[in-house]
Amino acid sequence: MKGDSNMKKKVIVGGIAVIALCAIIAPKIFNKKQFAEALAEPIVEIAEPERGDISLTTGLIGEVKPEDVVYVYPKASGDVTEVHTKAGDQVESGQLLCVIDTRQVENAKSTLDSAELTLRQAKEELGRQSVLYAGEGISEQAYKQYQDNVTAAQISYDNAKVNYENQVSYSRITAPISGTVEVFNVEAFDNVTQGDLLCVISGQGDKIVTFSASERIRNYLSEGDKISVEKDGETFNGTIYEVSTMADSDTGLFQVKARLDQEADETKLSTGSMVKLYVVSESVSDVLKVPVNSVYYDGGLAYVYTYDRESSSLHKVQVEVGLYDSEWIEIKSGLDGSEEVLTTWSSELYDGTRVRIKEEAETAGNNAEETMTETVTEPEQQ
Repeated sequence: MKGDSNMKKKVIVGGIAVIALCAIIAPKIFNKKQFAEALAEPIVEIAEPERGDISLTTGLIGEVKPEDVVYVYPKASGDVTEVHTKAGDQVESGQLLCVIDTRQVENAKSTLDSAELTLRQAKEELGRQSVLYAGEGISEQAYKQYQDNVTAAQISYDNAKVNYENQVSYSRITAPISGTVEVFNVEAFDNVTQGDLLCVISGQGDKIVTFSASERIRNYLSEGDKISVEKDGETFNGTIYEVSTMADSDTGLFQVKARLDQEADETKLSTGSMVKLYVVSESVSDVLKVPVNSVYYDGGLAYVYTYDRESSSLHKVQVEVGLYDSEWIEIKSGLDGSEEVLTTWSSELYDGTRVRIKEEAETAGNNAEETMTETVTEPEQQ
C-alpha cells in the first residue's frame, strides 16, 4: 500500500510539471503577436525643380595697373645733374623731373647763335642792296642773290633752333602727363643711356586689372561682364572693357582688361600688385535645375528619386544632367519640372520605398508633444 501511495505522488508531480511546461510553450506557439515592431518609414527631404541660370567661375591671376601709364626714357645719353622728384610724388604735366647733361646743349647753342648772326648780317646786307636796287645801282640778278642769301640764312637758323630746343628737351626731362610717380630709377650723378627707364607715371584715371585667359574662357567673356577681385582678404568689383581677339604668340593666351570700380581703395590695390580674380568660365540660362544632392549615379547613369504624394513613396527616374555648380545641377531630360525630388537619399532607398517628409513628420511630432503636455498638465478636479 505504501508503494502505491508513492507511485501516485510521482504521477501527480509529473502531471503538474507537464502542465507547467505547456503553459510556458503554448503562448509562444499560438500567440500571433509579432516578436518585433515594424521599422519606421525613412524620413527624407524633398524639393521642387526650378528654372534659372547656372554659372561656373574660374580663378585667375591678374595685375593691377593704372588705366593711363607712361614710361619715361631719356632721348640722349649723359650724366644726371639735377633730380626734382621721387617715387610717390604727384606731378603735373610739363613739370621738371630731372636734368641730364647730354653734352650737346652747348654745341647746339653755339650753332644757333652762329646761325642767328649769319641771318642778321644777311638781312642787313639785303637792306643796303635794296637802296641800290631801287636807284638801279645793281642789276636784278645781283639783287636776287642777296635775297637768296637771306632765305638760306633763315633756313639754317630755323634748323639750328629746332636742334637746340630738342637738345634742351633731351636734357630737361619733364612729366608727359599729370599723375603719380610710381617708379623713379635715377639719382644725381648717375650716367644714363637711351635704353634706361627713368620713371613710370600713372595717370589720374581708374585702376584696371589685366589678365590672360585661355580660348575656352575667353569665349564666355565680353565687354560689360562683371568680375570680382580679391586682395588681402578683401573683395573688389570690376567690369571688363576689353577682350583681345588675338592670342599671344608666346603663351597662346588672350589678354583681357577690366576697369575697377572707382571706390576701390588705391592704397590696397597698388600698381603692379598681383590679385586673384574670378570670371565666368561657363554658363547656361533658363534651364531646369535641381539641388546637386538630388542626383546620384549608378553604373555611370544619373538618377533622381521623385516623391509620389498619393502613395507616399519614391520612384527612381533616370535623368540626363548638364552643367552644375556647388548648389545646382542642370536637368536636360527626365523631368518636366512638376515633380518633387528627393534631396536626402541613401543606399537603403529603392524604387517604391514608402517615406515620410521631414517637415511633415516634425509638425506631427510637435503636435503630439503639445497634446501630451496638455494631458499631463491638466489640473486635478476638486
